[in-house]
Amino acid sequence: MERFSYRLNYVLERLCALLVAGMIGVVWFGILERYALALGVTWTEELARYIMIWAALLAVPCCAYRREHIGLDLVFSRLPLNLQMPARMVLDLLGLGFFLFLTYYGVTMAKGGANQYATIFGMTMFLPFTAVPVTAGLTAVQIAAVMIRDAAGITPLFTRKEAA
Repeated sequence: MERFSYRLNYVLERLCALLVAGMIGVVWFGILERYALALGVTWTEELARYIMIWAALLAVPCCAYRREHIGLDLVFSRLPLNLQMPARMVLDLLGLGFFLFLTYYGVTMAKGGANQYATIFGMTMFLPFTAVPVTAGLTAVQIAAVMIRDAAGITPLFTRKEAA
């Protein structure tokens, strides 16, 4: 499970980087177009917004894999060592429940987005709204993997790679 989770995180991190690079390219094109080219292009701001939404939401499962989400480290560091693991498991269960609910709710939201249209592109809002259930589902998978990893006492692969 850790190997799958590591590979999923690897792909998601690179996808986030590509999306951010694409967003920067679109924004710079919009600036260049507005002040130098004057082509009358109106879609750059909206496209950059949709790319940013996908990139930001795809970063959430990456943070979950590395335990950089809702960490509450200040609270955990003050707990006795024998209570830290159960407290993390409770927090993980709450997070897992939330992201599973968000996945379900996001699917219904995305279905509703199929009937709404983007202002400039004329496309339905299905693709932008799909970011919510996809990323919530991926986050739930990563939280479950982290719970299994912690319960089994497995060292995360990313810490092994960074230590080498």
